[in-house]
Formats: sequence, structure tokens, C-alpha cells
Amino acid sequence: MVTINLQWVEGADQSIGLPVYATSGSAGADLRAHLPRGTITLQVGARLLVPTGLRMAIPDGFEVQIRPRSGLALKHGITLPNSPGTIDSDYRGEVGVIVQNGGDAAFEITHGMRIAQMVVAPVVQATFDVVPELDSTARGAGGYGSTGAG
Repeated sequence: MVTINLQWVEGADQSIGLPVYATSGSAGADLRAHLPRGTITLQVGARLLVPTGLRMAIPDGFEVQIRPRSGLALKHGITLPNSPGTIDSDYRGEVGVIVQNGGDAAFEITHGMRIAQMVVAPVVQATFDVVPELDSTARGAGGYGSTGAG
């Protein structure tokens, strides 16, 4: 079990609640929009940064990935254009969610709405070496649809 330490930003409305797993099998915990001044209307094609009112201290060796909520994506076309967004273990600012309306109608984001989900994931950092030759594989340089349809 990994612990993510949270802190409300100054003046945040704590009644919206902390991130929560909807079920015992959920991989992602729901994040809520912190909009104490009211509703924001997201026009078709528009994107904006939705504040959460939270800051995080993520342990070294982990990240938090911010992902779209499938219901918002299916029903309204609401997605996260940089999905998954990454919150690094050394970031201490307020967590914001970049939301985009890919639907066919304006969408209202309200205070306390479940706007995204966060998944805690381990991180492996690599070393990078320049070598004179790479090992060969059956696939080789084939890409961009070279393995079949699509």
C-alpha cells in the first residue's frame, strides 16, 4: 500500500471531499472539480485547466496518472488531451486537470463534479547509452500499422 499525502490549497472548499475509489476493485480514485465560484461552461472544442483544490506529496519511485472518466467521455465527449497526465513525485503545486470538450454540445463543469481519475503507478528511470548498433528483431523498423490492419 502506498500513501499519498494530500493538502488542501489555502481557502479550498474541503466539503467536496478527497479522492475516492468508487469500488473495491477501482484502479483510479475520482478527483473533483474545485470551483467554489460556480459553474464553468466548456464549449465544443475548448479546453481548460480545472483546479482540484489539492496538493500532493507522492513518494519517490511513484507518479500519479490523471485519466479521463469513461462515463464523461462516452456520454459527453469530455476527455483529457494529455492523457494520461503525469504528476511527478517532486511536484508540490495544486493539481489541475486539463479537460477538453470533444462532444457536440457545450458541457457544464460544476463545483464538486467528478472530473477525472487518478491512478498511482510505479516509475522506473532508465539510463541512456548511445551504441554503434542495436540488436535486431523480427519486426525491425516496421511501424505505423506494419503489424496488420489499423
